[in-house]
Amino acid sequence: MDISINSNRPDTIQAFNAVIQEISSDRGTTYVLITYRECPSCRQETTVNLVVGRDTLILDESGNRIPVRELQTGMLVNASFSNAMTRSIPPQSAAFRIRILQRPESENTTIGRVIEINQRGNYMLTMSTLNPSSIIRFNLTPDTAILDPSGRQICCLRFLMGLRVRVQHAAFMTASIPPQTTAFSIQILR
Repeated sequence: MDISINSNRPDTIQAFNAVIQEISSDRGTTYVLITYRECPSCRQETTVNLVVGRDTLILDESGNRIPVRELQTGMLVNASFSNAMTRSIPPQSAAFRIRILQRPESENTTIGRVIEINQRGNYMLTMSTLNPSSIIRFNLTPDTAILDPSGRQICCLRFLMGLRVRVQHAAFMTASIPPQTTAFSIQILR
C-alpha cells in the first residue's frame, strides 16, 4: 500500500537518490543528514539535515509506513522537505516524506595508515598506499568500536596516529574528495 502526499506543493523541495549520511537524536528530535545531487549531471552535492517529526511520513521500499528507527546510514532515499531552511551549515529543514529506495550493503573493510585524527570533527583519515588518491575519511560515531591488535576494545583515538588499521565501514562512500563513509570498527594491526 503506497501512501502518498501532495509533493507538488510550492513550498516543497524534492531530493531524489539521496544518501543518508548520519542519523542523530537530540531531546526527542531525530535528524537525518542527507546528500544528493540537484540534477543527474550536477557534480556538486547538496547536504541537508532533515528534521524528522511526528508528522513525517517514512516509507519502506514497498510503500509501507515504518518508524524512524528503521532508517539506516547508507540508505538511498527520496525525500521531500520544506524550502524554509535554517542558515546553518548544513541547513536544516522539516522533512515531509522519506521513502527508502535501497538499503545499504552490509559493510566493507579497508586497511591503511592513520594520517589524521580530528576528535572535534569526529573523523579520521587513512591512506592505504603512498598515492594521495587512496585517502579515505572515516566518520566516527559513538558506536564506532576502537580495538587493539587482540580485538579488545580501547577508548582512545589519539594513540592511532601513524598506525596501520583495519576499518570495517559502510559499503557506500560519498563522491567527495576524499571520499567519506561511516566507520563501524577500527582495529590496530601488528
